[in-house]
Amino acid sequence: MELRVLRYFLTVAKEQSFTKAAEQLHITQPTLSRQLAALEEELGTTLFNRGSHSVTLTDQGLLLKRRALEIIDLEDKIVEEFTENEGVIEGVITIGCGEFAAVEVLAQIIKGYKAKYPMVQIAIHTGTADTIMEMMNKGLVDIGLFLEPVSTEGLDYIRIRESDQWVVGMKPEDALVEKEYITKEDLLTLPLILPERLGIQSELANWFGKDFEKLNIAFTSNLGTNAGVMAMEGLGYPVSISGAAKYWRNDLIIQKKLYPEIKSSTVIAWRRHIPYSKAINLFIEEINAFEA
Repeated sequence: MELRVLRYFLTVAKEQSFTKAAEQLHITQPTLSRQLAALEEELGTTLFNRGSHSVTLTDQGLLLKRRALEIIDLEDKIVEEFTENEGVIEGVITIGCGEFAAVEVLAQIIKGYKAKYPMVQIAIHTGTADTIMEMMNKGLVDIGLFLEPVSTEGLDYIRIRESDQWVVGMKPEDALVEKEYITKEDLLTLPLILPERLGIQSELANWFGKDFEKLNIAFTSNLGTNAGVMAMEGLGYPVSISGAAKYWRNDLIIQKKLYPEIKSSTVIAWRRHIPYSKAINLFIEEINAFEA
């Protein structure tokens, strides 16, 4: 299997047309069709549903698309790492994170770094902790931000202590808005939207104590923005870290702190004993300097 053919495959998947893909790739359509037919034969599966007007991917085609994107991303990173100019620091640093208040700290670190190395591009991938960790293990993410509790085995990291406050979100006209803070008794009979990640749910289980099993859990959500949309429609009360939601308009969602307070720390982490590019090593130095 050649990288060139994988790029052909991805182009057809994107354009949903052999004709348009061939034009973009500057090859003839018969050549493109032969190459991808050979790829299907090599893999022993059908990758495309070939219609009269468009081409779509089969389930196996969707799986190959995911893997091909990972392979192409790795190829691009390898090329960047081996073609760095000694005099000018260039390249791409990929950072994975959730919607945390600690992203503000990340922004300050990036600001200082970009002032020194303006030619380096920063790519931020927003996702759940499990997704970010998987991408780090595959070499697709260089730096990850994780809300604790999280396993740091095999990682170097700095900890941003008590960086996020736990809150509950509600519509501005809700009766609970008048309260200074929200207790567990206020929440026991309400439809709640909880974080999907079980490790984070355990923090709430400790806070609710024996009443956790009595909760009316209407939804779980892996990121706070969609939970906020559900809350706007009156479908539940998201209980989560304040995170990026503090940038929401107060006429849409109001956040109230939980009492007794819960605060969570965040770690900025990278894989231990990995030969990184010069741009990434300098970014890690910037992270450690910020801690000091």
